[in-house]
Amino acid sequence: MTQAARLSPEALASLPPAVARPLYDRDAQAVGIVHFGIGAFHRAHQAWYTDAAMNLGDRDWAITGVSLRSPGVARQMNPQHGLYALAERSGEGTRLRVVGSVRNVLVASEEPESVIAAVASPTTRVVSLTVTEKGYCRGETGDLDFELAHSLSFYYFVAQGLLARRKAGLPGVTLLPCDNLADNGAKLERLMRQYLERHEPDLVAWFEANCTCPSTMIDRIVPATTDEDRAMVADALNGLDDQACVVTEPFSQWVIEDRFAGPRPGWEAVGAQLVHEVGPYETAKLRMLNGAHSLLAYCGLAAGHACVHEAIADPALRHLAIRLMREEAAPTITPAPGQDLAAYADALIDRFANPALDHRLIQIAMDGSQKIPQRWLETLAANARAGRQCPAILAGIKAWLHHLTGANGPVDDPLATRLTTLATRHPNPADTAKAIFTQNGPLDGTWLPTQHDLNTLKET
Repeated sequence: MTQAARLSPEALASLPPAVARPLYDRDAQAVGIVHFGIGAFHRAHQAWYTDAAMNLGDRDWAITGVSLRSPGVARQMNPQHGLYALAERSGEGTRLRVVGSVRNVLVASEEPESVIAAVASPTTRVVSLTVTEKGYCRGETGDLDFELAHSLSFYYFVAQGLLARRKAGLPGVTLLPCDNLADNGAKLERLMRQYLERHEPDLVAWFEANCTCPSTMIDRIVPATTDEDRAMVADALNGLDDQACVVTEPFSQWVIEDRFAGPRPGWEAVGAQLVHEVGPYETAKLRMLNGAHSLLAYCGLAAGHACVHEAIADPALRHLAIRLMREEAAPTITPAPGQDLAAYADALIDRFANPALDHRLIQIAMDGSQKIPQRWLETLAANARAGRQCPAILAGIKAWLHHLTGANGPVDDPLATRLTTLATRHPNPADTAKAIFTQNGPLDGTWLPTQHDLNTLKET
């Protein structure tokens, strides 16, 4: 059987007219951004915004992507010269756009010196990150875990790149975290400083004087790409094989603290929001969108559902999600001027119900121990201080504890061994909660369940 031709720069001119494509000379653009963690989410968000900015005339903001360990994305993208199709799916159909902002992908475990050179390049002005919550290598106290932050963490490559920049007399860079961590810029700055204090103490003062770490909030639902998605894209591309394509929703939001160390793309011209304070937006996203997502994931899996749109169509789960957003999360958030939390909740329900987006619940259920503190426990704590209960979040916690027993399949979590051992040892969810959240458990200090909470978690 003949293998289909791959998407390539040479094929762009022959694509169907309905497929949007880059409007700039890709070969003429210098690399201005190095991005660690070039997965589907980055390709559906930051790379998409950067491509749109260059379509409007911005120049020299091409992206070098970095995979820290796996060569998978490099094998998808490099044979296509960084090109990939982004498919926006809704009930009204699918819109396709070929994104051209990614120049190449480096695999840090295979070519570490090339990664350092990319960070140190005179044209690089932004180093961005989508490494997931666990990629920041934080210990239980929130400080840097130096055993995790080894020579294949982004900290090493950034530090070596900054050393080379200082030696060459180059300016600093903006380190732009794009993960779901509250106050992610301040957290990254503190963790990077801790790494430098341990490994490169002479660089600390230069880093503080020449680099910045703005906080960001990103909101776009990006399911894992399936073989069916790739077949759909190939059909729309006249049979071309696109191994790097991504499928997402039409909605996208990017809120960025306007605190850059030097030049940046004109992202605000293509929909990003440059603001003084990101906090209200990121809190709303973490507690409302992400909180409801995790609720639907664990409760939906327990109810036999596979995807978000199936879970939100379940009346009982829909009621829980609305209650979490409107009655439990929203009262704990002080909105920014013009930020309408009620309208945000309504829009989220509509987005969850998108039948064209097969966002799998098991994907959202990954890494629960890293997500739950920001998504649920901070809301629980805020409501407890106000004397309010959170039955929807407690239902989610109970479903998560059930998930830890392996009821929905293998548990994908950096603390999986400890969590599943405790869940197996304590059949009653209330006892499991006490073992995990108190008594020096793996999430000790993140939440102190009250007797009312434990009673709610008890099996009936």
